Formats: sequence, structure tokens, C-alpha cells
Amino acid sequence: MLPRSYLFVPADRPERIARALQSGADAVIVDLEDAVAPAAKAAARQALQGWLESAAAAPVLVRVNASNTPWHEDDLRLCERPAVRAIVLPKAEDAAALARLAKPVLPLIETAAGFDALRAIAAAPGVRRLAFGALDFQVDLGIEGDDDALLFFRSQLVLASRLAGLEAPVDGVTTALDDEEAVRGDTARARRLGFGAKLCIHPKQVAAVNRGFTPADAEIDWARRVIAAAQGGAAVAVDGKMVDAPVLLRAEALLRRVPPLP
Repeated sequence: MLPRSYLFVPADRPERIARALQSGADAVIVDLEDAVAPAAKAAARQALQGWLESAAAAPVLVRVNASNTPWHEDDLRLCERPAVRAIVLPKAEDAAALARLAKPVLPLIETAAGFDALRAIAAAPGVRRLAFGALDFQVDLGIEGDDDALLFFRSQLVLASRLAGLEAPVDGVTTALDDEEAVRGDTARARRLGFGAKLCIHPKQVAAVNRGFTPADAEIDWARRVIAAAQGGAAVAVDGKMVDAPVLLRAEALLRRVPPLP
């Protein structure tokens, strides 16, 4: 199953990586960028290297520093370790630059230039999913709101992902750490718009995000009844509504989001 939740953890706090991996998050992103001060970049990279080469290492993603920073090349060399399963690239703006990355990549769309190159970035080799860096995007464009003000941009990420044959994109973070209602609301909005996952900045956000992107029992029951009814091949109805090709495809897509039994 594709990740529903991506939890950030600072690279300069490697002791937190194990806790992040046990948080219930579907994927963990070890962050060398925003979570680490410039003066601490080299030490954070060294700390992460030690963890990646230790017996405790497990598959993680790594958010490297942007390609126009002095730390980028060293970050990419670190990501050659086997435990790094994908690279999260901030300030993604150049589709051609993505082709040189040796690992699958999640480009963060965080700037006007990145949004302008959105479809080329989505179609670049190695891109697994698009992710929306909403906070940086708001700063770059001078946008103050996070709801209707970003609706067009979020919808375009969903559209570009579909046109490129990518999985549903990843929505940005919710900054509220102690407001589960805000996390639930942001997750519900993301799912309605066609996103398939969300970035998290604290373990306490993970459960609400996972629940928000997991079909409810009633939805699962409906999808299974639709698929069962369609097996006969004739025109059928479920809950008084005709089951045609789009309804069947929706049911199949919904069941693909159901977590496997433990």
C-alpha cells in the first residue's frame, strides 16, 4: 500500500529516527533541510550517515538540501546508502535536474518556478509522487490563506499527477501540533481534492492522517458489493444506483487504499 503519512524527523537527532519508525507513520523522512540550521548541516549529515550504516538502519526517505545550496552534492552522496529508499527534493524547479538523481524522488513543489514547471517535473524520470510544500509556496507567492487561496494550486498538482501516471500527490503539513481537529480537517480536504497522503511534523498527527486516508468500513462494504455485483457482467444496481464503468473503477481504487491485515 502506498504511504498515507510521511513523518519528518530532524537528521541531527538520530535518536528520534527509531521513535519515528515506531510512530505508525507509513514512511519517515529524515530531514537535512529545514529542520537543521546551516551551521549544523555537516554534523547532521555525519550523524545520519552513522545511523544509516548502523544495525538499527531501516528504510527511510531523506529530504536533502536544495540543488542551489552548498550542501546538496554531499547530501546526494549520502543518499547512495541502501537504507535510503527515496529522496525528497525541496524547491524542485528543474525537471532535467531530477534525472541525475540515483534514487526515486518526491519533488516538493514550493515555488512559483516549480509550479510553472509542474507537468515537466511530474513527467521526469524517477519521480514517484509530487508533494506540496504549501508553507514555502505561500511565502514565495505572497499568499496569506491556506484554504481557498491554495485550491487552484492543489488541484493542479492532482491533475499533473494523473496526466503523468503518478500516484495521488502528497499534501503539505499542518502546523498545529495540539489541534487534532485541524489535522483531521486538513486531511479530509486533501482527500476530497484527490491527494493520497500528507506530510506530518509530529508523531501525534500521524493517526489522524492515516485514518483520514483510509476508507471507512461503510465505504469498503460498498466497494466490495459493487465489485461482487459487477461480476455477472449485466447492468446492475447497488443501493439503488446503477453500477457502470466509472462506479466500478471508483470501487476498485477505494479498495486499493485499504491497509493489509496485520
